[in-house]
Amino acid sequence: MQQTDRKALAYAAVIALGGFLFGFDAVVISGVVGFITPEFGLDDWQVGLVVGAPTLAAILAALTVGPAADALGRKKVMLALAFLYAMSATASAFAPDVATLIAARFIGGLAFGTLMLAPIYIAELSPARLRGRMVSVNQLNIVIGFSAAYFANYYLLQASQSGEPWVQAIALDRFTWRWMLGIEALPAVAYLACMLFVPESPRWLLLRGRETRARAILVRITPRHRIDAKLSEIAATVSEAPERLATRVRQVFRPELRLILIIGLVVGISQQISGINSVYFYAPTIFEQSGVGTNAAFAQATYIGIINVIFTLVAMATIDRFGRRPLMILGLAGVAVSMSISAYGFHQAQYELPVEAAAELGAQLNLDGLSQIAVIRFENDLEFKGAVAAAIGDTALTAHEAELIGAAIRMNPRIVLIGILGFVASFAISLGPVMWVLFSEIFPNAIRGVCMSIMGVVNSGVSFFVQFIFPWELSNLGTATTFLLYAIAAGIFLVLVVWLLPETRGRTLEQLESELTGSRRPGVWRVLASGNG
Repeated sequence: MQQTDRKALAYAAVIALGGFLFGFDAVVISGVVGFITPEFGLDDWQVGLVVGAPTLAAILAALTVGPAADALGRKKVMLALAFLYAMSATASAFAPDVATLIAARFIGGLAFGTLMLAPIYIAELSPARLRGRMVSVNQLNIVIGFSAAYFANYYLLQASQSGEPWVQAIALDRFTWRWMLGIEALPAVAYLACMLFVPESPRWLLLRGRETRARAILVRITPRHRIDAKLSEIAATVSEAPERLATRVRQVFRPELRLILIIGLVVGISQQISGINSVYFYAPTIFEQSGVGTNAAFAQATYIGIINVIFTLVAMATIDRFGRRPLMILGLAGVAVSMSISAYGFHQAQYELPVEAAAELGAQLNLDGLSQIAVIRFENDLEFKGAVAAAIGDTALTAHEAELIGAAIRMNPRIVLIGILGFVASFAISLGPVMWVLFSEIFPNAIRGVCMSIMGVVNSGVSFFVQFIFPWELSNLGTATTFLLYAIAAGIFLVLVVWLLPETRGRTLEQLESELTGSRRPGVWRVLASGNG
């Protein structure tokens, strides 16, 4: 690898630390839900709002981060977002009530703009032959952040139960969930410091007419014999870039960009509608539904982190070799199959609370009335939870759901574990990294920030919807039906991806702009672009 390539990769790695913070911030809530639900007396909708608040804020971030990055530069905006991560982590840890916690997590969601801006920033600093791999570094850091959050939650939970003097000294035993949320401030501050050493995007500098600075940065990341040609390529696509935001927004909806927008919408919706953030953000809750208990559920959640990292590395190694389209097709097919396996596992479950278990739990947890449902067989989780709630009350069910399910359920939890891990692997090799690579490639240079914002709004909106309704789905549709719906959604979008998605591997950003907005598009591309389909 050339010295300039190593420099570009180093910058990409630093920028991608924003992905780590996103991953950690997004997933750490998975270990907190079980603590705050009984402590604050939350219902299904409030749980969904606490979990989904950052994604709701990410919709606002998606509307503003792209235009802000176009106006102020990539680097300045990334520094501001790093500060918001640190602020959110601190405020969440000290939140005295649920309203404050939601507000603090909303602030963190504003920083989710790194998810959209980092791929742009990395792509604009990367050579074409390595762009897919370098943009995928951001996705790798996201899943490392996921994994770090799962492991942090697990070890903080174990430590809180250890009874060690240091645990009591820092009140980890009493404020476990606060430590889970607050520890994120450490990597946030480190990221803020590292970003100070990353240069501005040369493409953005040329867009602003700062050729001297752009050339100075290209010297670091481009072989000297390629600098003049690279400057010419970039200048050809940014020389007529509109300055005003309203003008750039109108440019997005030009007829020749219709195909690009359709592709972006299909890819952006497919990434979230298959339920990935329900799995990421509610992982311990999902595993508790299979009856393994709280500690085992937290341990199994760490498997998600490990599988995520492994298969993201596989995607990084293959995305520039096999291309974006094959990975997307393979991944969506795997998602549909894996979610079907999870749905089957939960569909096979039956619930029957033995007399001895009812008496023991009733005495241990002070649950009067539990004996009323002893030795009654229930065919699904909805029937069982409804009977338990009628016998001991909704509050007691919420506080002790894991223990009650663990004592009554009759199923093979490995089926659910296999299905969930298969789902995560399929997502990690495809939808996770490939979507952001495609978004950083298919949109024209001059309006890339605005296009990414529009796609980010759609992606975040679907993500929030999925996260927000998941607790309600478990309570009203049941686990089996919920996962079956995700499998069906994946199947539908698999068909759309096979039909619409082109291959972008190996082309410069300027070549892709010419090809995707030009007239030489075969078959369905030409029909869609003309508006006659």
